[in-house]
Amino acid sequence: MDVLSPESRHKAMSHIRSKDTRPEKQIRSALFRAGFRYRICDKRYPGKPDLIFPRHYAVIFINGCFWHAHENCRYFRFPSSNQEFWSNKFRRNRERDEQVIKYYQDQCWRVCLVWECAIRGKNSRRRIENVKNQIMQWLEESGDPYLEISGNLL
Repeated sequence: MDVLSPESRHKAMSHIRSKDTRPEKQIRSALFRAGFRYRICDKRYPGKPDLIFPRHYAVIFINGCFWHAHENCRYFRFPSSNQEFWSNKFRRNRERDEQVIKYYQDQCWRVCLVWECAIRGKNSRRRIENVKNQIMQWLEESGDPYLEISGNLL
C-alpha cells in the first residue's frame, strides 16, 4: 500500500530527472579531470548514451538500479502498489536496454554499463575513483566490447 496520495506520488515522480543525475555527473567529472573528452546524451546516437567517446568508438550508459531493475541489488525493491504497471515498465526498460546494447555491438562500438550501486554508498569517493580507473583502462587498453560495472561485483 502506498503511503502517499496519488497527487503526492505524481508530484514526487515527476521531479525525478532522466539526465544529469548525480551518478552521471560524478562519473563525468571524474573522467573529465582525468583528461577524457566526450559527448553527453547526444540525440544523434540511438538510446542517447550518457557518455559518448567517438574517438574510442565507445559509449557508456549509467543506469539507476531502481529504474532498470538491477537484479540482486540492495537499491532495487519492487514497488508494492500498482505492480502490473511496474512489472511492465521494468520489462520494457530491460528490453530497450538490451536492444540498444545489441545495436552498438552490431555497429562495432564498445559498450560500458555502469550501475548506480557501483558508486553509491559508503566510501563513495573511493568507489567513484575505482569505477573511473576501470573505465580508463577499458577505454585505453582493453579491446573488450562490453564492460559492466556493478556494486554487486565490487
